[in-house]
Amino acid sequence: MTLVATAALAVAGCSSSSSGSGGKTTIKFSYLWTGQEAAALQKVIADFNRSQDKIVVKGVSNPDQQAQLAGMTSANGAYDISDSFGSNTGAWASKGILEPLDGYISKDHYDLSDFVPAGMDQVKYQNKVYAMPIALHTFLLLYNKTLFAQAGISGPPKTMSELATDIGKLTKTKSGALTQLGFGSSSGVGTDYTTLAMAMGGHWYQSGKPTPDDPANVQALSFYVDNVTKKYGVGQVQKFASGFGDYQSPQNPFFQGKLAMVVDGEWQSAFIKDFAPKLDWGVAPIPYPDGRPELAGTSQVTSSILYIPRHAPNKEQAWEFMKYLESSKAMAAFTQALTNLPARTSLLSSPSYQQFPNFSAWLDELKSHNLQALPSLPSYAQYIADLNDAYDAVNRLAKTPQKALASVAARVKSYD
Repeated sequence: MTLVATAALAVAGCSSSSSGSGGKTTIKFSYLWTGQEAAALQKVIADFNRSQDKIVVKGVSNPDQQAQLAGMTSANGAYDISDSFGSNTGAWASKGILEPLDGYISKDHYDLSDFVPAGMDQVKYQNKVYAMPIALHTFLLLYNKTLFAQAGISGPPKTMSELATDIGKLTKTKSGALTQLGFGSSSGVGTDYTTLAMAMGGHWYQSGKPTPDDPANVQALSFYVDNVTKKYGVGQVQKFASGFGDYQSPQNPFFQGKLAMVVDGEWQSAFIKDFAPKLDWGVAPIPYPDGRPELAGTSQVTSSILYIPRHAPNKEQAWEFMKYLESSKAMAAFTQALTNLPARTSLLSSPSYQQFPNFSAWLDELKSHNLQALPSLPSYAQYIADLNDAYDAVNRLAKTPQKALASVAARVKSYD
């Protein structure tokens, strides 16, 4: 699933060994994954170590991303290779703490054509490649088939007007209080709104600059306000949402039937299998605006990446290991263990992912020509924080979508 950054082992002060027994070079792979995900990664590491006799990889689970960053900036080089999110690429590359990979790619004639283009967008900064995507994530419309049948709806909405109609049919109240909401967020993060705006034809960046007040972005937030918040009352919606259980648990509101539709990622295939195995659910493309069928199949892509720190002691060996991790065999094994999407287009039709319920819908989505990835720029984190503040203000009806996004547009002028 997604990476989790929590307090754990510190890496600062550790060092990689450049010489091992038998003349092998030992490199350190510090990664954020834990638990079953870490166990899956250790198996891939063991496979690599058995596959050749020049490099020994020592994998260390270190889910504290702040400690990871401290180790990366150490002049001594705390580790040789690690993982993160594509959204960090620009910020870290601009600080000079990532090793550019273009030289390695050119020297080895490494073929990038098999990688999903939107996935590659987040690993570049100023036209240089600073990381490689190991897994991708994208978002679709999940719907509760049982609730659809009870409401007399034969299938998922294809257009925004159909979505608006279905929200009304799937929302229930009792004594004035909401008991079921047709469409909402189970995760409580702004990715839902960002993706919905893309589906409306919006752009959060144009020509490398943030464009929060793009008219389609405003339209997307207005759609939610008009069809949920204003329609049912901000107080009632907030009260209803306050009763939601933990996202990664059987109490997830979508699993509980409290939300009939949500926008969410491919990891839900595993979550639902584990936490709500009896749920009758489906997956569909996010609806497109009426009269704009060319926008069908629009969604957002985010990435999990591998990178080599600028101060890594054994960069050449780290690159060799990275190539192995990025190979079709290793990527397939790893992404299946995590229930994530592969970054290679050649794996999108692989039957090996059929073990996951409804997973093929997300695989097919990565074949769409309407995928977008927010470019990873140094100001990315601040931009997302400002957007989340705007979303919160809109959800509380403290600001209109126009005013909330206009305030973000004013703030982006101060970004570096």
